[in-house]
Amino acid sequence: MTEKFLRAPGPIEISGRMLKRYHITTVEAEVEPGIQKAARDILPELVPQRDEETPPAGWLVLHTGANGAAYLCAYSWVWGNVVEMRSAVAGEPYLGCPDTDPEHFGVLDRRWIGCIWELAPFGHERSSWVRHILEPDLPDLTGYINDTLPEGRTGGAR
Repeated sequence: MTEKFLRAPGPIEISGRMLKRYHITTVEAEVEPGIQKAARDILPELVPQRDEETPPAGWLVLHTGANGAAYLCAYSWVWGNVVEMRSAVAGEPYLGCPDTDPEHFGVLDRRWIGCIWELAPFGHERSSWVRHILEPDLPDLTGYINDTLPEGRTGGAR
């Protein structure tokens, strides 16, 4: 098993929704700027419309694979306590990409929620949502957005 490295480069706002960002790479380096821009450009297609019940938040995982492909998972909180996930992929012909360009994202229509590396933040995000949004008398969206999984290797159990 080859470990991956996770970074948390700070939140972004997409379609009125604040998303924490996690980047996963095969080496201790940042995702290339062109891939980041291409991912940001497709994100509006991956986040649902806001509802009146849920603070508009979530997280995303942008993962560059060893084969050069890029995978984007957008996890959005909806209906108060439910996670909706939509994804996109670039440069992976196996998943229907027309080419191997890691900046040419298309929406992925599979029922997958993420690979083992992309799921590293999932448990943390669930606990963070409970701690900052569901348990307090008044939801603390800023507290939630600022509470990220620590950067580091994703291979071992945390």
